[in-house]
Amino acid sequence: MNAPMKRLFGQMPDGTVVEQYTLNRGALSCEILTYGGALRSLRVPGRSGDLVDVVLGFDTLEDYRRQDKYIGALIGRFANRIGGASFDLNGMHYPLAANDGENHLHGGLTGFDKQVWTVEEFSADTLVLSLFSPDGQENYPGNLSIQVTYHLECNGLTIEYQAECDRDTLCNLTSHAYFNLNGHDSGPVLNQEIQVLASRYTPTDAHSIPTGVLAPVEHTPMDLRKPVKIGVLVDDSFAQLAFAKGYDHNWAVDGAPGSLRPAAAAYGPETGITLEVLTTQPGIQFYSGNYLDGCPTGKRGAPYAKRWAFCLETQGYPDAPHHSGFPSAVLRKGELYRQTTQYRFSAR
Repeated sequence: MNAPMKRLFGQMPDGTVVEQYTLNRGALSCEILTYGGALRSLRVPGRSGDLVDVVLGFDTLEDYRRQDKYIGALIGRFANRIGGASFDLNGMHYPLAANDGENHLHGGLTGFDKQVWTVEEFSADTLVLSLFSPDGQENYPGNLSIQVTYHLECNGLTIEYQAECDRDTLCNLTSHAYFNLNGHDSGPVLNQEIQVLASRYTPTDAHSIPTGVLAPVEHTPMDLRKPVKIGVLVDDSFAQLAFAKGYDHNWAVDGAPGSLRPAAAAYGPETGITLEVLTTQPGIQFYSGNYLDGCPTGKRGAPYAKRWAFCLETQGYPDAPHHSGFPSAVLRKGELYRQTTQYRFSAR
């Protein structure tokens, strides 16, 4: 096992140091930043044995701070959208930043993706990060303490999320890693296969806010239970795809929420790399990179653009505070929020 490595990655305007940590396990390696807890690289072997970096990232802190795509970052307090940029809890009304039209997205203007995390533990294959979100940050109630563990294994990467709060609050955490299984610099992912192991999804309105319905995927382009190339249906005239200009929806993962179970899979034909995603979360957002245009230049000059990557964001359901039929996103005072997601890789 290689010796653990860290290096200076940059400095925030206030002088706070941002570091990069490298994990190694077998043939796999990854790089993680303290800025946003971002997964900057993930190298896995393809069918030829050559290592392929399968996630998007940037070469400078300035580019991470300038981009607005949440690339690689940890997301919170609430991943995805909250309609009307507000919620009610325990008889109190909480207005939030409207940073996605009239809606609240990914924790607001200074979500967890824009903060510098603290390193609690670091070894050759494990990095434990923590963040303290004070009462009233982005107008969420309660002092929330978060801990996220990245653990690299011989066949993949596990991310474990934990959080506790001293008041009832909302908590919905995810990773916004962008995957391209043919390599981060290889171009659009339209020839890559996607599979989402879910028989239902949450349709949205034209502003990507769920209607509250859990709809069957059967006989629609949202049926991804069998592998299909992303490019086959992504531009279909189906209303849900037209709203989002492609896939950007939450699926209700089959099986019991809370149990670690298969949620999705993907395949890159050029490298032979297969990705399997397992999670304890109730939902997963498949996003086909519809709005990647306008990114800063990526690692080693890669010109990231529309559909150069996809996301598989394991999560609670979007807009859960407004839909009593959705799994609750409320974290009660003193309770422990705990979720796990695994990304497993193989080649064929």
